[in-house]
This record gives sequence, structure tokens and C-alpha cells, in this order.
Amino acid sequence: MKTANLFEAAGLNETAPRPLADRLRPAGLAEVVGQPHLVGEEGTLTRMLSSGRVGSMVFWGPPGTGKTTVARLLADVTDLHFEQISAVFSGVADLKKVFEAAGARREIGQGTLLFVDEIHRFNRAQQDSFLPVMEDGTVTLVGATTENPSFELNAALLSRATVLVFKPLDGDAIGQLLARAEKDVDRALPLDEEARAVLVRMADGDGRSALSLCEEIWRSAKNGETFDAEQLQGVLQRRAPIYDKSQDGHYNLISALHKSIRGSDPQAALYYLCRMIDAGEDPMYLARRLIRMASEDIGLADPQALVIANAARDAYHMLGTPEGELALAQSAVYLATAPKSNALYTAYKAAMKGAKEGGSLPPPKHILNAPTTLMKDEGYGAGYAYDHDQPDRFSGQDYFPDDLENRDFYQPTDQGFEDEIGQRLKAWADLRAKKG
Repeated sequence: MKTANLFEAAGLNETAPRPLADRLRPAGLAEVVGQPHLVGEEGTLTRMLSSGRVGSMVFWGPPGTGKTTVARLLADVTDLHFEQISAVFSGVADLKKVFEAAGARREIGQGTLLFVDEIHRFNRAQQDSFLPVMEDGTVTLVGATTENPSFELNAALLSRATVLVFKPLDGDAIGQLLARAEKDVDRALPLDEEARAVLVRMADGDGRSALSLCEEIWRSAKNGETFDAEQLQGVLQRRAPIYDKSQDGHYNLISALHKSIRGSDPQAALYYLCRMIDAGEDPMYLARRLIRMASEDIGLADPQALVIANAARDAYHMLGTPEGELALAQSAVYLATAPKSNALYTAYKAAMKGAKEGGSLPPPKHILNAPTTLMKDEGYGAGYAYDHDQPDRFSGQDYFPDDLENRDFYQPTDQGFEDEIGQRLKAWADLRAKKG
């Protein structure tokens, strides 16, 4: 049960100016669009409510997908007192007051549904303060976050709550919101069919943004004017789907780019590269990641891959935006279409493990220089065979420390240039065997 404030009790909220997104807030869970897996007939939240009990939950999803709306509607379908706070504006003192009030209500048999918006903004200690009041039933917590709970919320808190994932609104869901907006203002959007489709894409899965864009379109249109797709983009100055480069959107897209290149799909690689550039990603970050991919996923199967990736970085550094991005695209396509091998990557990890496990083993004395008489007397350099003077320019000597067996860290594949490297290694192994 939600308590009305004085503003609402006086009825002033009905006449005050309200954004379209606020006016069109669903009056019931059945009106929430785009989340049938949660609020549909067989949705997770629907099943919880039908059981008569609602436990603590974390709503995770991008902005404008209905997290706050659903939390507010829970107050109407439960017997719990509804309390709402935001982690942006609340501190320890605020939490203490909320918990004390919830405790007082509990003593008279009234439970509290506490909705915490942006819950990930609370620090670890503040998140821990929820644990005792969740455990004893003082509050039923509903937290909303746009960030991955696995990374941003305490494991102890997560173990006491069910995580419900809110998905970005698809085209049909955005279309339903546009229809509701037109009904509310009793006016069709002044867009042709193509422009309407562009508007849906511009919303980028964000219902609140879609309704805000509608308001902007109605404010911009003159009487009888209808915008086509190009005019619409000019009017709205095209809202780019910006993501927080330190959070999930950033990591999800770079992962998609890396795996598309590893999977030899230049089309998908170009798509994700452009997604990141369009969203404002630092091109030099992309250049660094492409360089890493050249070594990790291609390596010596195509030694030119690293050269191309470095050249793309230098080209962008020279040209800047927007000309330099084309060099990054060239690098991404080259890497995606190059033969793939992680043999070098695997060899590096194995060699690093061997180096750490072996400790400070000295190299064998025959490959050490002997610049002093004392070092010569100690056997430094004794018996070293200069490979260029040997038949086949190969001495076959041992180079590992005396107390460490020879290791085959690098195992070339049959892909690209590595096939030739493998043949060389086999030939040298045969020569070494002949030399004993």
C-alpha cells in the first residue's frame, strides 16, 4: 500500500505538468510492455504473486524497461507498505530511519516493501546493512539496477534475493508505446512509415526515451507537416545509443567484436566495431584490442596480422576522426579473414607457468658469455657450438637449464604460416636426434 503525499492528497498532481512517460505509466502489471517473461500470464513475477508471497528481488536491466514501474505496481497487489528510496540520494542515516520505521510497522503486523532505485550505487557496507532486516522479514527488498548484479552487489545480498532480468524493449513493445502516446494526446505522430521505423530504432530499447522522442517530434512539427526518415534524424539530431564505457555495454560489445574476429566472421566484426565507434568508444582502445587479437587468436599463422593491426593504430593516430576509423575497419576485416591459431597464446601461458614453477635456474654454462678469466675458468662458454659454422646451420645443443627437461611449449598448428613453421621444427628435431 502506497501512502499519498500532501501534493497527491490535494489532487494537485492531476493538474501539474507531467511528461508523457509519466502520464502513460501502466496502471497494472498487465499493461507493462516488453516483459512477458516476467509479467505475462506465465511470467516469473506473475507466478510469485499468484502464490501469495513475494520475496526480495533485484530487477536488472537497461534504462527505460519498466523496473521502477513494476516495483511501484507491486505496492498495489501486495499487502505491504510501499517505501521508495534512491541510492543516489540516500546515506546511512536515511537507511537507519527506513529500517526503524519498517521495524515499527512489523510490530503491529504490517510488512514493508522497500524499493531501492540504483541499488548498485550503495557501497559494500551499505549493502550489508540490508541483510539483517531482510533475514528477519522487516523488509522485502526490491532493488533496481542497470549494472550486472554479479559484479556490483554483495554475494550475501544476492543469495537472499531473486534476480529478475528486464530486457530491452523490442520493436513491437516500442510500437505499443507509440500507439498509447498517440491515443493520449489524440494526435498521430507526423511521420511516414519509414520514419516511424527509424524512431523505433532510435529508441534503442528504451521506452522512456521513445516517449520523450515523441514529445520532441510533436513540438517540432508544424501544422500538416510529415517527416520522412532524413528529416526526422535532422529534427532529433539522432540520439546515438551511448553506453557507459566502464560498464556492461562496453564489455559486452568488445567481447562480441573479439569473438566475431576469432570466429572468422568479418561481417559481424565490422558491425560490432561500428557499434562501438558510433557509441563514442575511444578508437585507440579499439586499436589496442585489435593488436591483442592479432597475437592471441592469429599469432604466427599469419605474422602480417600484427603488422596490420599496428599499422591501423598508427594510421588512426595520424589521421584522427573520422578518416582514421577506416584503418581500424581494415584491420578488423583482415584479422577476421586471417588463418587462426592460438598456439602462440597457449605456448606463452605454458612457458610463463614453467618459468614461475622452475624458480631461478641458471642457463647451462655452455651458452653463457665469458668476458673475464674467472668466468672462463668456471666453464662459462665451454663447448658452445656456433650454429652458423655447423652443417645445416644447426648445432642441436640443449639450451634449457641443466636441471630442467626440454619443454615443447609451442605447438604450431597446420594453419597458414604455422604449417611451414611446424615443418621446420620437425626437421630440426630430426637433426637433433641424429646428432644424439
